[in-house]
Amino acid sequence: MPIWQKPISLDILNQSADTAVGHLGIEFTEIGDDYLRARVPVDRRTIQPYGLLHGGVSVVLAETLGSSGAHFSSPEGHRCVGLDINANHLRGVTSGWVTATARPVHRGKTTQVWQIDLVNDAGELTCVSRLTMAMLLPRQ
Repeated sequence: MPIWQKPISLDILNQSADTAVGHLGIEFTEIGDDYLRARVPVDRRTIQPYGLLHGGVSVVLAETLGSSGAHFSSPEGHRCVGLDINANHLRGVTSGWVTATARPVHRGKTTQVWQIDLVNDAGELTCVSRLTMAMLLPRQ
């Protein structure tokens, strides 16, 4: 059973041309019943001076997925904001794409927790991240 409570599509998710997401080339690629998937290119926009995918870009990808998941899986009128994110960088990436998959660990009334796993083109885990979102209830 899908967790999505608001209309969601790849067209909606990929409307980010004039945002950090658009500037970094992040693309949403898949919507599952209980997950979202997106990818980021490893190119001149996203590497650090030593040629590796910048760790901050991995975190932007993770937060983009988790916050989108929290938004679209919450009831209409609810808003969500990030409370905490962490990331463990496990393997460097110098080319290709990094693809991330976000799944909820907890979806409560006041908080949501999302697990985001990032992999390289070979399917090797490059980063694991966990995002906690505060759910803001509609104002009365």
